[in-house]
Amino acid sequence: MTGAIEAAVADLAAWLTGAAGDPVPVGPPRDDPGGGLTVWPLELRPARQTAGSGGAREPYRFVVRLLVSGGGPAALPALDRVLAAATAAGQPEVVLATGDPALWRALGVAPRPALLIDVPARIDRPAPTAPPVRQPLRLRQLDMRTLDGRVVGPERQPLAAMRVELVGTAQATETDAGGRFRLVGVPHDPEAPDRPVRIRLVGRGRTHTADLDPADGDPVVVCALD
Repeated sequence: MTGAIEAAVADLAAWLTGAAGDPVPVGPPRDDPGGGLTVWPLELRPARQTAGSGGAREPYRFVVRLLVSGGGPAALPALDRVLAAATAAGQPEVVLATGDPALWRALGVAPRPALLIDVPARIDRPAPTAPPVRQPLRLRQLDMRTLDGRVVGPERQPLAAMRVELVGTAQATETDAGGRFRLVGVPHDPEAPDRPVRIRLVGRGRTHTADLDPADGDPVVVCALD
């Protein structure tokens, strides 16, 4: 299976062969005055990602930057033809910025005229498969109830101005001066009446989560502050 990088390099090598008029192999630059051009990937660069519509996952997009070079004066006509073909067609994108001596030292060859060409690439990401539905769809309407409670500290002192959140919903309120709170619209499942109600307390620099018994008429939550 050909990967996205390998395919981008192979496609550019084929285009270069047609533009230069001679085969352009994939390989690092070489000191061969009569060897013609070579193309070699240098780096992968990020590309702007696009947002998908609906449930589709957009491909991951990136750019493969490749070095096109040749040894000696014999490579100059081929570079001329490649640059002219890219300029006339408007693609691929050519970057004239390969004069860094450090690049040629790293490649172990003498500096020479060359081109950098950016080739877009993508990796398709299939949408995740939804799990099969093994039971008939059943709709149930949940009842709503009001939950009253109190929040106190370790010495049973009421804690005021504590934010009380109903976990999993946007429902929230604050405790009053006596540490009391009331949450309206708490879902109640008649088929699971004993299922605890989970709340989150935020305040005094602390966050505390508690499960309350829905059958308790006045649940008390002790919030440690030390």
